[in-house]
Amino acid sequence: MSFRTDYILYAKNNENANSEFSSGLSLTDTSPEVLSVVFSQCLQSGMNGLCFSMYEEGQKPGDQISEEQVRRRLKIMAPYTKWVRSFSCTEGNEFVPKIARELGMKTLVGAWLGDDAEKNEKEMEALIQLANEGYVDIAAVGNEVMYRKDLTEDNLLAFIQKVRKEIPAHIPVGYVDAYYEFTIKPRITEACDVILTNCYPYWEGTKQEYSLAHMKSMYHQAMLAANGKKVIITETGWPSHGESFKDSHPSVANAMKYFINSQLWSKQENIEMFYFASFDESWKVGPEGDVGAHWGIWDKNERLKF
Repeated sequence: MSFRTDYILYAKNNENANSEFSSGLSLTDTSPEVLSVVFSQCLQSGMNGLCFSMYEEGQKPGDQISEEQVRRRLKIMAPYTKWVRSFSCTEGNEFVPKIARELGMKTLVGAWLGDDAEKNEKEMEALIQLANEGYVDIAAVGNEVMYRKDLTEDNLLAFIQKVRKEIPAHIPVGYVDAYYEFTIKPRITEACDVILTNCYPYWEGTKQEYSLAHMKSMYHQAMLAANGKKVIITETGWPSHGESFKDSHPSVANAMKYFINSQLWSKQENIEMFYFASFDESWKVGPEGDVGAHWGIWDKNERLKF
C-alpha cells in the first residue's frame, strides 16, 4: 500500500479503515521530515499502553528510586497513553501504579520474579498488597522467567495460583513471556486469566518492511494458544540506534516506521498493546548490547526523540 499523509486521521476516525493496511503503510521512500510529522500525529492521537522506564543515567535495577522521579516521568507519559505497565513492585516501582492512578491511567502491574527466592517473596507480597489496595487493573506474575529459565514451570504455576487466590477476583491474573511460550507450555496458558505476550520482530532478525506482518503472525500464534482468552501485547518496539541484529537494523527512521505501523494496526484491529519503551535507559547496554539503551520514545534526558 502506498503512503498517504492523511491516513492517520482516516484510520483514527473510520472503524472500517482500508483493509489493505493489513500489510502496513509503505514508508520506504518517505522523507525524514514527513516521517516525523506522521510519528507526531500517531503519538498525539494516543496509545493503548506504554511500558514504564524507571532508571535515569547511572541508575540500574537494585537502586531505590524516588517517588518524585517516578511522578515526573509518569507526568510526561500521561497525555499519550491510557495504560502504563510496570515490571516490579519494590525499590520504588510500587509508586508507579499509585501515581498512574492519580494521573488517570490504568495499570498493568508486574511482580519481577527471578532465581532469588527472598526477592521473589517480597515482589509477590508487594503485588498482592497493591492489588488489595485497589491500584492494579491487571496483575502480571513474572516476566520471561520461562525464557530465562529462572524458575521451573511448577514454581511459576504456584506463584500464579497464590496471586489468584489472594487478590480480588475481578482482577485478571497473567504471566508475561514471548508469544511462543504459550504454545509450548499449555499449563501456564491454562492458569492465566489473560495472555500477556511480548512480540519483537526485531529480535527475530526481521527486515523493517516485513516487521508488521511478522508481529501479526506472532500475535495470532498467541491467539491460537489462548483458546479464546484475551491476548494483550505487553511489549513491542524498535531501537533507534545500535548494532544490527541479522536483518533488523536500528535507526531513527526504522523506529518511527515501526511505531507508526504498529500503532495504526493496533487501533484498526482493536489490539491492546503496550509499546516498549517510554524512555531510553543506559543500564540495558550490558544485557542487550548497545541497542539496549535506545528503545525509548523519549531519550535518557526525557526529551522526545523523534
